[in-house]
Amino acid sequence: MSNESDATDKAVTKLLVDKPLDFRFHAAYSVYSDAWDRNSSAEVRTKLNEIMTSLSTSEIDYPGFYQQVNQYRADLAPGYGGSARIQTQRKRDFRRGEERKARNSRHRR
Repeated sequence: MSNESDATDKAVTKLLVDKPLDFRFHAAYSVYSDAWDRNSSAEVRTKLNEIMTSLSTSEIDYPGFYQQVNQYRADLAPGYGGSARIQTQRKRDFRRGEERKARNSRHRR
């Protein structure tokens, strides 16, 4: 029985349909490639191949592609798709803070 599962794992190969000149497709292909590399299941890899083939033949659009692929990426890393908070600062405020730190470090010696 394990010989059959090994044969199906070997039968599923990664698609090489990348189009580096088309940025949107190239980004989608890198998402597919990452998900394909991280999943060892032949079942999941076959499904990922079907999704990528559908995108390359224009059967689905990009939002549909990401919606379908994200279910296979979510298991891998919980940070995917989440929103991260980025804290920003004005340049002037940053420089004032740096000057204050430099002044304090000079006087502590």
